[in-house]
Amino acid sequence: MKHELVIVLDFGGQYNQLIARRVRDLNVYCEVKSYKTPIDEIKKMNPVGIIFTGGPNSVYLETSPTISPEIFNLNIPVLGICYGSQLMAHLLGGEVKSAETSEYGKTETSFSPESLMFKGLKEKSITWMSHTDRIEKVPEGFKITAFSKSCPVAAMENSKKGLYAVQFHPEVSHTEQGNEILRNFLYEVCGVKGDWSMKNYINTAVNNVREKVGDGKVLLALSGGVDSSVLAALLSKAVGSKLTCIFVDHGLMRKNEGDEVEAAFKDRDLNFIRVNAGERFLTKLKDVTDPETKRKIIGEEFIRVFEEEAKKIGKVDYFAQGTIYPDVIESGSGDAAVIKSHHNVGGLPDYVDFKEIIEPLRLLFKDEVRRLGRELELPDYLVNRQPFPGPGLAIRIIGAITEEKIKILQDADFIFREEIAKANLDTEINQYFAVLTNMRSVGVMGDFRTYDYTLAIRAVTTTDFMTADFAQIPYPTLAKISNRIVNEVSNINRIVYDITTKPPSTIEWE
Repeated sequence: MKHELVIVLDFGGQYNQLIARRVRDLNVYCEVKSYKTPIDEIKKMNPVGIIFTGGPNSVYLETSPTISPEIFNLNIPVLGICYGSQLMAHLLGGEVKSAETSEYGKTETSFSPESLMFKGLKEKSITWMSHTDRIEKVPEGFKITAFSKSCPVAAMENSKKGLYAVQFHPEVSHTEQGNEILRNFLYEVCGVKGDWSMKNYINTAVNNVREKVGDGKVLLALSGGVDSSVLAALLSKAVGSKLTCIFVDHGLMRKNEGDEVEAAFKDRDLNFIRVNAGERFLTKLKDVTDPETKRKIIGEEFIRVFEEEAKKIGKVDYFAQGTIYPDVIESGSGDAAVIKSHHNVGGLPDYVDFKEIIEPLRLLFKDEVRRLGRELELPDYLVNRQPFPGPGLAIRIIGAITEEKIKILQDADFIFREEIAKANLDTEINQYFAVLTNMRSVGVMGDFRTYDYTLAIRAVTTTDFMTADFAQIPYPTLAKISNRIVNEVSNINRIVYDITTKPPSTIEWE
């Protein structure tokens, strides 16, 4: 792609993706690369700037990640963050030692207004520190541009060579002026114009897909999730009726979702095939209670249904997947830790006859995919769709699955989500849903005794979904949710609210 490029070199930092997202939010294209990327390869990429991430190691240990000092002689501005700042100092002749006092959390920091990095900023503000080592002596040619009570070198620079370093993390929201600091590095130091936007990306992606596909046919498994829906809209714009989308409705989606997916694509220029396979999936799931067995049955059956429909189409040239950038990063490369092996990365489906796979969203973060969806005029209910597991409501129904239980949970979950939206909490809570437990309890409705299901509701706030806190929904809203569900949904007489964090609990129940 012909965009200004900033490279984030990953030294094992937990915020590597976050740095790249912040840079892209400032309209500059950014990619995360391993610190082992050869210098010649970096040169060929022709970046306008390079950012070193943080990391958990000490730069003075022989086993710690490092890089050739040649990178500082490429006439490309470099910003070192946390470990990256210490590595810069260490490689260029400075001194890094274990600090007498470690710094963690919010720290008042003083800045030099003369530095381009801190141009236009307050001279004192809060930064987010997370380090046990610190720079004791800056390399020759460098000057100190920021400090805190326990950190004499909170920032340093050699402006003549375009080398800058900060001990704190400007990418996290806890650093008050962090966004402005990154903006200054990009626009004041690197001199970028900022040519990265979703409108530009659409034009680039559409042209690339058209050029690759030519007169060929494209097949997409459309789940109705954000990624596959945005991909379908993008491919429709690029190749029109050469695209066929197969939407397998396993009958385990949320209330009205199957119809909503169909409505979103029925008037677009593509071939849309909906397979209503609810009864088939229910038959396979009869009396199954183990969650892992449910997942395997649904995954296998999904493949079989999709395969049957794909064979009716015949040979296709390209199979499209909604792989996004975090999938690629998290699946690991080089000696990077494999957080998870994502189903879209590293393996191609062997049940479809095609010659090549295409992944037009492969370079985008989730929030960028949502922005792309809005640019492509997809409805909000798809673009802002809540995270939803592939097996659907099957793993939000504890125990055996029946048609009656699916209907109960669909109705209860719909009310819960509707009331969250009415209370304007849907932008504050990252995920919220209902779980139908297999526990029954005694209740009273009118003059009659009931013995019905207990429904659990779950709502969490999170930045990365690796950890999560339960959302503190106001009591009046909880009361309204409980009252409506008990009165409007049959066979539920008790509502409980899950107030556990992740960890120790997971977000989903199964």
